[in-house]
Amino acid sequence: MTEDAIIEAHDLGVRFAKGRRRNARLREVFTRRNRSTTAAPAPEFWPLRHLSFEIQPGEAVGVIGSNGTGKSTLLRLLAGVLIPDEGQVIRRGRVAPLIALSAGFSGDLTGRENVQLVASLHGMDRKTLKSKFDEIVAFAEVEDHIDTPVRHYSSGMKVRLGFSVISQLEHPILLVDEALAVGDKRFKKKCYKTMRNLLNEGRTLILVSHSERDLTKFCTRGMFLNAGELEVDGTVDDALAAYQLSEDQKVPA
Repeated sequence: MTEDAIIEAHDLGVRFAKGRRRNARLREVFTRRNRSTTAAPAPEFWPLRHLSFEIQPGEAVGVIGSNGTGKSTLLRLLAGVLIPDEGQVIRRGRVAPLIALSAGFSGDLTGRENVQLVASLHGMDRKTLKSKFDEIVAFAEVEDHIDTPVRHYSSGMKVRLGFSVISQLEHPILLVDEALAVGDKRFKKKCYKTMRNLLNEGRTLILVSHSERDLTKFCTRGMFLNAGELEVDGTVDDALAAYQLSEDQKVPA
């Protein structure tokens, strides 16, 4: 590993318990004394294990694999919202996560209040937000609803607003999980243009997508995850070819 890498993963692994949400593990720490000591532990599995790689500043990396192979889990580990059970992640720069774009919104708050909250949580100061606010609202196309509680928004409106806020952050690392797959054709075109502009500024991109078009459009490097392990780390074409071969082998002859 080199010190100039913007992201490093060292023997990364995360363990889940089957049939139990990961955040339940913390709750169990406080309730363990009330549980029977003879209770059988929940079966566990490793959605990701033994991952080591580095990403250089300005790289655009596509993460490829079937559903359930750990792609979104990897993004959450890189974002720091999930703590690895093995290994470590080193980030040399703040992260703009285009992941679960509407998850941070409160339904009881208005669009305006949610923009202020989410921007603040991601480190945008008030002066910057004030200068960008109208642009954020216009890009999301929610001008007529910005003072309406978000619980009355459609799912598309919430995702557009989430994308618009996060894409205005000046953080050097972009983590994108299928965000470009939302919205109608016109909004997707706006998203594509925004992503291209951010990459032209020298941002580092890690993109999880099932879209070959998006992967080849934005990425030069591909990482193919298979059964929770990094099977291919090369060009996008290399990773896509390995993914296609893996999918073909699943089809009965």
